[in-house]
Amino acid sequence: MSQCRSLLIDVDVPGFSKRALKLLSDGKKADFRLSFSRRDLHLTEMSAAGTRTLSISGVQDKVGLVLYKGKFLLAENSSRYILKPIPSLDRVQFREDIPANEHLTMQIAAQLCGIETAPNACVEMSDGENAYLVRRFDYRGGEKIRQEDFAQLLSRSEETHGKNYKYDCSYEEAAGVIKRFCPAYMVEMPKFFRRIVFNYLFGNGDAHLKNFSLYESPQGDYVLTLAYDLVNTSLHIPSESALALELFAGDYYTPSFEALGFYSRADFEELARRIGVGEKMANAVLDEYVELGNEVESMVARSFLSEGAKAEYVSLFKDRRNALRNRGI
Repeated sequence: MSQCRSLLIDVDVPGFSKRALKLLSDGKKADFRLSFSRRDLHLTEMSAAGTRTLSISGVQDKVGLVLYKGKFLLAENSSRYILKPIPSLDRVQFREDIPANEHLTMQIAAQLCGIETAPNACVEMSDGENAYLVRRFDYRGGEKIRQEDFAQLLSRSEETHGKNYKYDCSYEEAAGVIKRFCPAYMVEMPKFFRRIVFNYLFGNGDAHLKNFSLYESPQGDYVLTLAYDLVNTSLHIPSESALALELFAGDYYTPSFEALGFYSRADFEELARRIGVGEKMANAVLDEYVELGNEVESMVARSFLSEGAKAEYVSLFKDRRNALRNRGI
């Protein structure tokens, strides 16, 4: 028995399940094996040295693909998929596991944590290396959808706010983007809150302003896009910050954080209050997440991570879950 290269469910032969193909390719046949290797792409060597944090999504090599006659092929224009091979990063643990990490984390978000994600898969290059593939969601009916990330919506760029413009903000301030631009912000804000808690629980220390976006819905208003770039970055850089942004504006820290030195449930309850997520809704999300356990371990076991990375992934998850279970002071 093999694992579906997208949904990590049992399949009789290596490849995609029918349900995965419906999400990835509207039911069309698709081969998970690519006809080229990372070396064929002649990608530029990358380095994480000197950056504020390991911004995996920021320095990771990306190429566009199209699906043609059941094969994923390179495309310079009009691509419908993005491929991320193993990045050429230095000073990181489990470097070769980065594609499988993103695939697993995205699947956990979608299948276990109530987060809508872009359809994705862990595909195999011609030399056997894994690569992460994700279907682009910024097209609808063949037309490009209007979309802007939070940095753009806050008018932040390297020219205006310096090299750390993606990070010099807080999630409380970022929530203001939703209130300002989303008519149905009362619907979108709990989704945003859910993603922030998820990023903390699953060690994503690189969920910066450019990793949240709004796009135009079929009704013409703006809503959160599908989630993307969800990676357990702590697996690769253990010393990385727990979150890419501070939780609160104005250098505020809760009494609980001041006492414990780490984010606990009390911090996320306070964030929910400040951004307008009701207490009942916030508690439901937090209760749901801290009860995760066997389901996560089972999905990790079925993933394409190496055995060492699997053990570390589970260990990191349990540490953060324990932190969220702590109700603070």
